[in-house]
Amino acid sequence: MTARRGPRPTSERLRRLLVMLPWLMERGEVPLAEMAERFDLTEEQLVKDIELVSMCGLPPFVDELIDVWIDEGVVSTGIPRVFTRPLRLTAPEGFALLASARVAMQMPGADADGALGRALRKLAEALGDDGVVVDTPAPPAAEAITAAADACERLRVSYWSAAADEPSAREITPRRVFLDRGRWYVVADDHRSGETRTFRIDRIMSCESTGVIDQPREVDVPDGENWFADAGLPTARLRLLAQAGWVIERYPTRSVTPDADALVVELTVANQRWLEALLLRLGPAARVLDPPEWTHLGADAARALLARYEAEGSEAS
Repeated sequence: MTARRGPRPTSERLRRLLVMLPWLMERGEVPLAEMAERFDLTEEQLVKDIELVSMCGLPPFVDELIDVWIDEGVVSTGIPRVFTRPLRLTAPEGFALLASARVAMQMPGADADGALGRALRKLAEALGDDGVVVDTPAPPAAEAITAAADACERLRVSYWSAAADEPSAREITPRRVFLDRGRWYVVADDHRSGETRTFRIDRIMSCESTGVIDQPREVDVPDGENWFADAGLPTARLRLLAQAGWVIERYPTRSVTPDADALVVELTVANQRWLEALLLRLGPAARVLDPPEWTHLGADAARALLARYEAEGSEAS
């Protein structure tokens, strides 16, 4: 295998450990070289990860540490009591675990029929139909973007934005891939603006390596409730009926206030065209309260769309 240059991001190491530990505990002991090859690591990297594992456990960290050691080129593990007792999780904890583990299952060496894969199927079954909330297929570019983030590799991408008529070309260095409200994003260095930006991966139409490896650095995943707090973008206040409640799960909101059988929601608006598209989807289930110049935006957008269809129908006939 080809070793990655520079230190590996902590997030990538933790995701890989989530896959490696169940696999190792099923076997008890495995040659160091075999385990390194399976999980696409050098032996040196694997030793460092095992050292990290030996410091993990439950408070008070006396007899509840994960027991992993290397002796004469063989990795061995004991099973602490935390892994022999049934887990008692709340539904939100179960969803969070399911989402994290499914992302980890895309790492090299993950075994869909192994201990972690079987545990995920049991957890999904226990959560019931609601489990689909966190079962979000990765967009086509996600694998390449994740690999580039792990390697600090600069990419040339074609990115489509809702505010543009056609994709724009730019160079980015992916730093962190994450899932939020059912969509995949990447925090990246945007070399066109010189800033750190968050991109939706399903809007990356194409990507290719530039051959440039940048210095590694850690970045924080943006808080979904405050993505645009300092962006100086306009806001709109909407009254949403119950059937439009999915909006607050899908998009970052500044405030949500119950109002009889509805919700009054304050949303950051990237641009007017985005709000028009949202209002067309919501139909009569949404009404703009503020600002005044947007109160008729939904109706105007619907009339314009209807006129366009009628015009196209007349031309076709």
